[in-house]
Amino acid sequence: MERKIRIVMAKPGLDGHDRGIKVLAAAYRDAGMEVIYLGLRQTPEMIVSAALQEDADVIALSSLNNAHNTIFPRLIEIMKTKELENVLLIGGGIIPKKDIESLESSGVGKLYGPGTPVNETIDYITNWVKKNRR
Repeated sequence: MERKIRIVMAKPGLDGHDRGIKVLAAAYRDAGMEVIYLGLRQTPEMIVSAALQEDADVIALSSLNNAHNTIFPRLIEIMKTKELENVLLIGGGIIPKKDIESLESSGVGKLYGPGTPVNETIDYITNWVKKNRR
């Protein structure tokens, strides 16, 4: 039996709005994924450390505080330093289109905005893991 997709989810920075990520965590769990929700005010170092400890397939962040251009690049940098390869980094929140394009071209898998159907994110995660899991 193939192991479940493991997804580490977190709210980095000082953003305290966590309803959306909790809804997604429940949806991912209901879709058969193993969800490790780290909660609020996580640093990039804490998130990568948890992903390593949990042997995560995916790191998913919610960013609503306009810190996305700092947090996502920092996470990518730490992931490379810690040789955390074959782990999908995705996120969502209030992120301008030009920033989405820049972040996705720098190594973030996908960034989703408000109103994105949950199944769209589940399909993306599932397909990515099927193609990239070692």
